[in-house]
Amino acid sequence: MKKLSARRRHPLAAVVVLLLALAATGGLYAAFAPAGKAQADETAQSLAIDEGKKLYTVGCASCHGTGGQGTTDGPSLVGVGSAAVDFQVATGRMPAQQPGAQVPKKPVIYTQAEIDQLAAYVASLGAGPITPTDKQVDPAGADVAKGGELFRNNCAQCHNFTGKGGALTKGKYAPDLEGVSPKHIYEAMQTGPQSMPSFPDTTMPEQEKKDIIAYIQTVNGEESESPGGLALGGLGPVSEGLFAWVFGLGSLVAVAVWVAAHTAKAKKS
Repeated sequence: MKKLSARRRHPLAAVVVLLLALAATGGLYAAFAPAGKAQADETAQSLAIDEGKKLYTVGCASCHGTGGQGTTDGPSLVGVGSAAVDFQVATGRMPAQQPGAQVPKKPVIYTQAEIDQLAAYVASLGAGPITPTDKQVDPAGADVAKGGELFRNNCAQCHNFTGKGGALTKGKYAPDLEGVSPKHIYEAMQTGPQSMPSFPDTTMPEQEKKDIIAYIQTVNGEESESPGGLALGGLGPVSEGLFAWVFGLGSLVAVAVWVAAHTAKAKKS
């Protein structure tokens, strides 16, 4: 009987030993913590979406519809993703001040935390480009020369070769890229705001976006030099030609008038 009783206690003893071993090695944490962390993350995301919906109802629903479906005053936001919201709102373009050919950049009225909440709500309406991380937009170690080539092939037609911007049709324009944060440049390439085409990772990989950001920062940096002297906004031959005609030819005319006036006085005397 004693032997049988001892045998029955073996399974329980084994379980106790196993639990002690798991506790000692952190196995219990590994087994239960991930589920708890996932639940906490899900709760935080749900709260962000709820707060974002409140902000959306007050500041965005009048143009984009109560469910983001769009109206005659604003496009649908279903599927635009969090990156589009972060770009438009964090640059002050949204909420729009008034209708027009193009919504201009203006002072931001939301905090970054509120922008993140808005982005979380809009992202919940449909899958779209996700707000990039700091690592994704960091141009450290990027190929500036390659970025310049990519920029001239894909962007310079509108922004000109130094990113100073330029006029488009029907009252629209490509904005100046000087001083724009790497995050917003990356998001603009992701989402294609207003007249700009989009460049998803399938078309332009993440590394190429970094190269372009590095080029823009370099060519507009304080250490950048203009070999030709006065840069004239970096707008190219149009501004240079206009400068030559207005100031160069104007100076010659002024000199000719001055010489003629003094010659006439000399003859009279």
